[in-house]
Amino acid sequence: MPRILIAGCGYVGQAAADLFHEAGWAVEGWTRCAKSVASLSAKPYTLRGVDISKRAQVAKCVGSFDAMIHSASSRGGDAETYRRIYLDGARNLIERFPGAKLLFTSSTSVYAQSDGSWVTEQSETKPMRETGRILLEAERLVLDRGGIVARLSGIYGPGRSALLSKFLGGTAFIDPENDRFVNQVHRDDIAAALFLLVNQEETGAQIYNVVDDQPILQSECYCWFAQRLNRPAPAIGKAKELRKRGDSNKRVSNAKLRRLGWTPQYRTFAEAMKKSILPSFGDLIL
Repeated sequence: MPRILIAGCGYVGQAAADLFHEAGWAVEGWTRCAKSVASLSAKPYTLRGVDISKRAQVAKCVGSFDAMIHSASSRGGDAETYRRIYLDGARNLIERFPGAKLLFTSSTSVYAQSDGSWVTEQSETKPMRETGRILLEAERLVLDRGGIVARLSGIYGPGRSALLSKFLGGTAFIDPENDRFVNQVHRDDIAAALFLLVNQEETGAQIYNVVDDQPILQSECYCWFAQRLNRPAPAIGKAKELRKRGDSNKRVSNAKLRRLGWTPQYRTFAEAMKKSILPSFGDLIL
């Protein structure tokens, strides 16, 4: 029975852990705090409270793994948090389990293109913010060790959608002069991609974009909500603050991942919303 470590058993990591367990893998999941471990106590696999940013904690962990997925989250932290969680975390995992295949979940925020162009894994990466540059450092560390990098676009799924939350909360607005393409992917499709990438026979340093089939303008998302939920469209306005991951505007291609055989269950924004996300928001959309 192959063994896998999910380092960061949160929103995405938990879905991946469930998938590997169902496929017959021996799964161990790590989270930073005991409270998270307790909340997952019903899971049919091992959970431990381990902070991967702390070398001593990782070094004390016993056992071995055939594969590891670094899916820990910074929870929107600053550059120092990114460095601890992503860069130091990856280094600590590599040092403790040097023989395990490592997959690192990065972000499409490393692409800073602002002209609405299509980007692939070969496109230029010049993040505008230090957090993005730290992600690239962590990517290089993993790739230099022969690992795999999965660049995730905006994550949504049951109970989670930044755009829908803004729309329902009345904080959304449409800026016709600064509209931008939104690249998203459903949590369950991410889990399926991670499962595929870990199980592929081909090894060696590779980068894959994990994103659905159809980038969509932010204004189109909000107008879709308005029509679907029979509510007024957001007001016209302008952003007063910089976006957390930079003010980019690009369309991210998933062609490389699709060539491996990955087919998203939720191919488009509308499919994901109608089949999964809107039903999960329950009374909030009534």
